[in-house]
Parts: sequence; structure tokens; C-alpha cells
Amino acid sequence: MKKQSAQSPRGLSYRVIEGTLRPLLMVITKRDWRGVEYLQAPGGVILAMNHLSYFDPLVAAHFCNDNGRPPRFLAKAELFKVPVVGWLLRGADQIPVNRGSADAASSLKAGVEAVQRGECIVVYPEGTLTKDPDFWPMDGKTGVARIALKSGCPVIPAAQWGPQEVINPRTKSIRLFPRKTMHVWAGPAVDLDDLRDQPMTASVLREATARIMNAITAILAQQRNEEPPIRGEAA
Repeated sequence: MKKQSAQSPRGLSYRVIEGTLRPLLMVITKRDWRGVEYLQAPGGVILAMNHLSYFDPLVAAHFCNDNGRPPRFLAKAELFKVPVVGWLLRGADQIPVNRGSADAASSLKAGVEAVQRGECIVVYPEGTLTKDPDFWPMDGKTGVARIALKSGCPVIPAAQWGPQEVINPRTKSIRLFPRKTMHVWAGPAVDLDDLRDQPMTASVLREATARIMNAITAILAQQRNEEPPIRGEAA
């Protein structure tokens, strides 16, 4: 593993999670990491990923840690209320998101501050597991665009494929063996330069979000060697 960024949080529970789960993931999964050079760019980065399975955060954390960027996740506030899980999330300095409430703005502010400090934050723009029957990304929420435009930091799009084979989000069934390959491919930063100096209107946020989701979907299409549905057809 590469040297961890000194700017990233390394609390006790983070070290517990990493020290426990990384060796386990090395045993139960195989890895196909690509585009890691984009993640390793200096300064803060926003890693925007598709959301397939409850197994996703473990795969994303493995990908980030393997490449020297300990992640901070914007996670549903409900998870922070779960015994043990909540303690681990708080101790690892993850960021709770109260979706659909006035507190959501403070969550985005925390994300902006983190990435401006040079950290790597992981965001699932869809805001929930995809409901598309073929696991293609749905339309994204505007939170990731708000963080990107307010912070001025790059959005690195990444697609993952494989976590849904470990934990099926439809049936909740778990299949650890035979070992599944976790494909995580990152791409170059999404071009938002022409939007950064514009007022943050609804149309600007929608355009930025669409560019981010299109970049993620294009990478996933390469991974799967399939044509994605036209945006808006996802359930």
C-alpha cells in the first residue's frame, strides 16, 4: 500500500476498520484497479461513483486506500444511528447527510471544507442504490455538483462493477465464493471549467450533474462492453 496522505483523517476506528477489513477483502475479492493516476493528482479530489450494492463502500475504500487517498464518505445520516456502525463512522470522521432536510446544506459544507483541505471525498451522486433493472446509473442529484463548483476541486468519475455479485441488492443474498473481481476504473476529471464562474442556478447544477453522470456511465459501459440506456430511461 502506498503512503497515506497526511491530510486525511486517521482516527482509531478508521485504523480498526482498515486493519480488519483490508486483509479480509484481499482474501475474498480480486481487484481490477484502473485510472489510479487520476486519483493520485495533488490536492483535494471528489471521487464520484455509481452505486450498485451495499458492498460498494468497502470496495471504494479499498480502491482509495490502495492508492494513497484515505476516503471520507458522504453517508446517509441513518447509518450513524446504527449501533457499532454509527460509532465506527463517527470515529472515522465520515460525513452524515440528512437527505431532504435543511441540514443537508451543512453536510455539503463539510464536504466542501474537506476537499479544500486536500482530502479525497467519495460521493454517490445517485443518492441511493440504482433501481435500474440492469444496474445502469440513474440520474444524479445535484449535491456533487454543488461541492465541485463551490470548492473548485476536480470531480474524478469512477465506475465499479462486481460488488453486486457479492451482495445482491435485490435479494440481499451474500456470495463470497468463488472470489469475485471488483472492477473500479477512474477517468480524467470532468470538465466543469465553463460552469465555475457562472451563478449556481438550477440549470447550471443540472448541466454539471449530467456531465458527471455521463462520465461515470461511459466508464461503466467500457467495463461491461455494453451500450448504456439513454439518460432518463433508468427507473
